[in-house]
Amino acid sequence: MAGGRIRAKIRRSSLYTFACYHSHPSEAEGPHDIEGPGYSRMVYCNQPHMHEQKPLRYCSNYISTTKYNVLTFLPKAIFEQFRRVANLYFLLAAVLSITPISPFSAMSMIAPLAFVVGLSMAKEALEDWRRFIQDMNVNLRRATVHKKDGTFGQKPWMKIQVGNVVKVEKDQFFPADLLLLSSSYEDGICYVETMNLDGETNLKVKRSLEATLSLDDDSTFKEFNATIKCEDPNPNLYTFVGNLEYNRKVYPLDPSQILLRDSKLRNTAYVYGVVIFTGHDSKVMQNATKSPSKRSRVEKQMDKIIYILFTFLVFISFISSVGFIVKTKYDLPTWWYLQVPDDRGYFDPRDPLMSGFYHLVTALILYGYLIPISLYVSIEVVKVLQALFINRDLHMYDEETGTPAQARTSNLNEELGQVDTILSDKTGTLTCNQMNFLKCSIGGIAYGTSSSDVELAAVKQMALDEDRQSKAGTPPSWGKGRQGSGESEIELETVITSKDEDNHKPALKGFNFEDSRLMNGNWFKEPSADVILLFFRILSLCHTAIPEQDEVTGVFTYEAESPDEGSFLVAAREFGFEFCRRTQSSIFVRERYPSFHEPIEREFKVLNLLDFTSTRKRMSIIVRDENGQILLLCKGADSIIFDRLSSYGRTYQESTTKHLKDYGEVGLRTLALAYKKLDECEYSSWNEDFMKAKTSIGGERDLMLERLSDMIERDLILVGATAVEDKLQKGVPQCIDKLAQAGLKIWVLTGDKMETAINIGFACSLLRQGMKQICMTSNVDASAQNSKQTVKENILMQISDGSEIIKLEKDPHAAFALIIDGKTLTYALEDDVKLKFLNLAVNCASVICCRVSPKQKALVTRLVKQGTGKATLAIGDGANDVGMIQEADIGVGISGCEGMQAVMASDFAIAQFRFLERLLVVHGHWCYKRIAQMICYFFYKNIAFGLTIFYFEAFAGFSGQSVYVDWYMLLFNVVLTSLPVISLGVFEQDVDSEVCLQFPALYQQGPKNLFFDWYRIFGWMANGLYTSLIIFFLNVIIFYDQAFRPGGQTADMIAVGTVMFTCVIWAVNCQIALTMSHFTWIQHFLVWGSVVSWYLFLLIYGELRLSLNVNAFRILLEVLAPAPIYWCATLLVTVACNLPYLAHISFQRLFNPLDHHVIQEIKYYKRDIKDRYMWRRERSKARQTTKIGFTARVDAKIRQLRGRLQKKYSSHGKDVVVTQQT
Repeated sequence: MAGGRIRAKIRRSSLYTFACYHSHPSEAEGPHDIEGPGYSRMVYCNQPHMHEQKPLRYCSNYISTTKYNVLTFLPKAIFEQFRRVANLYFLLAAVLSITPISPFSAMSMIAPLAFVVGLSMAKEALEDWRRFIQDMNVNLRRATVHKKDGTFGQKPWMKIQVGNVVKVEKDQFFPADLLLLSSSYEDGICYVETMNLDGETNLKVKRSLEATLSLDDDSTFKEFNATIKCEDPNPNLYTFVGNLEYNRKVYPLDPSQILLRDSKLRNTAYVYGVVIFTGHDSKVMQNATKSPSKRSRVEKQMDKIIYILFTFLVFISFISSVGFIVKTKYDLPTWWYLQVPDDRGYFDPRDPLMSGFYHLVTALILYGYLIPISLYVSIEVVKVLQALFINRDLHMYDEETGTPAQARTSNLNEELGQVDTILSDKTGTLTCNQMNFLKCSIGGIAYGTSSSDVELAAVKQMALDEDRQSKAGTPPSWGKGRQGSGESEIELETVITSKDEDNHKPALKGFNFEDSRLMNGNWFKEPSADVILLFFRILSLCHTAIPEQDEVTGVFTYEAESPDEGSFLVAAREFGFEFCRRTQSSIFVRERYPSFHEPIEREFKVLNLLDFTSTRKRMSIIVRDENGQILLLCKGADSIIFDRLSSYGRTYQESTTKHLKDYGEVGLRTLALAYKKLDECEYSSWNEDFMKAKTSIGGERDLMLERLSDMIERDLILVGATAVEDKLQKGVPQCIDKLAQAGLKIWVLTGDKMETAINIGFACSLLRQGMKQICMTSNVDASAQNSKQTVKENILMQISDGSEIIKLEKDPHAAFALIIDGKTLTYALEDDVKLKFLNLAVNCASVICCRVSPKQKALVTRLVKQGTGKATLAIGDGANDVGMIQEADIGVGISGCEGMQAVMASDFAIAQFRFLERLLVVHGHWCYKRIAQMICYFFYKNIAFGLTIFYFEAFAGFSGQSVYVDWYMLLFNVVLTSLPVISLGVFEQDVDSEVCLQFPALYQQGPKNLFFDWYRIFGWMANGLYTSLIIFFLNVIIFYDQAFRPGGQTADMIAVGTVMFTCVIWAVNCQIALTMSHFTWIQHFLVWGSVVSWYLFLLIYGELRLSLNVNAFRILLEVLAPAPIYWCATLLVTVACNLPYLAHISFQRLFNPLDHHVIQEIKYYKRDIKDRYMWRRERSKARQTTKIGFTARVDAKIRQLRGRLQKKYSSHGKDVVVTQQT
């Protein structure tokens, strides 16, 4: 585009009191003194070539979130592999296998290790390559950059340099940290959405320096030159100090002129800016942390098992060596036929200690089968296949955006099943930033028949409870009440829904109100029509929104600073008061009044606007209507508004208060509306003082404005109240409810203000009416002497008081919520305070941290992770969540949203928060149990197999001789037992996915580590030990001196070894079949196919020339198969090996069943279909006791309703008694 767009004519800054209308005192006071360390950055504007050489050569705008690059991949990936204990052992064994003392060939040791390590490294490379592709999608975004001579062109983000002048248009992201030079508005205002940085959806107002306002067109940059000296790169999002030297003058810079990377331009046609920080120097990337290397708890515990087995291996190797030394010294000289000592000194009676040392090395390699080398590679294969199932799960596919779930790393699948605490972002994660106008109270009358989700659920639950009571027998006290009143408890608390359900209109965004008394002009007939008129005018006038008309439909939409404002304007439009235009000094509203069918456009002169702040908790606008009457219209928190009512303005206060309480109980966000008429003299006097304060320079300006605003906002007259339903993302309350029932704790960490966070907490049922809130704020004057110590002492006192309140609470249903702001959190996270803060937090049902920076999110996550020692999961959607996502044990990114930074840093990506329920409760439960059972089984089968080698070696005089042929041992882990265990890890299901969701308490098997605790691990090891003893000694007893062949010959070593190996194959494969709860044809094929493959191998191997070397020619056809004792021994040993496990699981299911055992039995006998009442009863029992979530809120509502009913029935009973007495 050759020139700039036509600049907007509204000076947007005139709409604001506190945020924008500054006369830049900093400019008048002179530039900042920024000499010294930390302020060394020099930026030559419009001269990027100056930054191509040191010392002004800064980092490029290229970003990377990968763990590896081309140079670091090999060393880092090898380090990752060999920090696994088992791999380190097999590396040592592979080195020793090169020596002559190895019992196996070098290739048989090196090849499996290379395969295992290579496969794992290939998986790491593939996953990191995916991260690289996502990084490049960001790096290759296009931006409009000044080239030369006033011409602009497209450039990828990664090519942008410090000093470049960039033009950003509406709804585009800023490619780097920029200094705002000018915008499409005359006064240099622009609106920025920082949701990716701090989680806030409210638009931030930025303003350029007046000196650069003239740079408003492409051509003006032809000769533009300036110099910026500013602070060095740092992670502080809310501070910036620097000076701009332009046209031989120096101007101070502050955060209001800085546009941060990954924030978005909104409500502004375009801006021009100069690049200050690029790439990893930008503030958002400074808040990021390096991609950590995460390992699951199961894998860490597996290392401990490897240590135990390695210690055991060294122990039995040492025993074997001692035995060998004894044999060498005392028995070997008498065995003349062995011709000792040998040439190499391995068997030398004259130096038994040296021979014993050689034997120790041999034994360490020989018994290596105790430590399964294929365990890691099998787990890698299983995890990749599990990740594939997660990616392909249609129940986690978002049809709206076409986004599937994505396991970006498969290393942490089982960790999904052990999560204890979820730390969630708010904006874009829990909410979709949309409010629905649902109910209102006007003139003491409640309007709105639509029901909130909480109301509907409470009635539904009570109906179910009533049904259960009718089946189980009605308690006498309830029966009397019903007989006396003739009403059911449900009828007493009927929730009114739309009468015209059949003709229900499609939902309108922001408006879900239903009540014919106010719609279509029917409000004219209401007794308080004048109050209703004022209510609608407050909705349509008291705001800072900008209307935008759709050229096709003619319908107005509104760009509002908050979703509440947007819903109010949509509601006003539907009621017949359509805000349609705004000028410098007026607001125009098309009012369907006095005739609903003939709208009239009315002009209201805007005299002043007192905007909303978190301190004021209210907003007011002063307007002059067409009759010349001056009105102050105000909306705000009910507690604030009620304090400002006049004595004659409280007519509707009592009834409105009751309505507000009712709205709050069902999870609605409320505001009170009031007005005040001003006479000309009163207003003129006040406005004169107000304008003086508004244009003043100095630190007292804001205090003066606040005092004057408070002065005029007194003696108000109450009009009514609004109730909006916070539009959470689809399924969020249900998801949180299910996660709470699964026993998970949920913390919300948000950059939003406390009021908004509390409202969201109510909306998603983390907070509820009646829950006791512990609000921690640092309200001590920070400018006072010794302020830090004073603030810390105050916070410690708040923590102590909160802990004491919880300790003294006697009500079992009482629930506490901890709410803390970012400033307080700064002190709460200090070393001497953080553990006390954590102890308070973990005793609360829910925790909400407000106004937190990205760094604080990461620090809170670290505190919870390290302080509790339990698994944490962080979930977010923006760049401000990257720190906590990387810090948590598991990081989940929300994809399909505007920013992809969270996804790029995450371990798992889902399209919406509601999919977290299935990711954890279904896939997490399955993956944990599968991996845990798989690892236990792996150690069992290797102990069962490996110890038979030790027994035989002792039986054969500690000679270092293996009873098995080398080929048997090579195929044991690779072919004959690997596929069944992989099928266990991929397909095993104790219960199906629907049952997992219906019985969320099953999830607690993971956090409690029921399937991978030391009791179960040692139980499986003991089972392996028992199996090895049975296989070896039972076979030795059977074959020791038993005639084996038709000629009366006894069995030789190869025959006995093959029979033992057959028993091992049958025993371990039958064991895995008994372990499985869920069979498909795949499991049957792999388990029994492994047994068949053993016989096929024997058949083929017996025909090869290789078998001649070990006397195994036709070992199956001619030696084993014709001998009945071979088949009998196989059957006997297999049954004996598996009988104890069968007895154990039978006893457990009969006398001490786990939750899933009960469910399996119910499903097996189809009682879930035949007896629905029993099924519902079991479901209600199978949830963790929780004080948060939708169910907890419904339970509280039911307790409240039942309390009311009991009072009513008891009073009814008293009336009957009195009547009888009279």
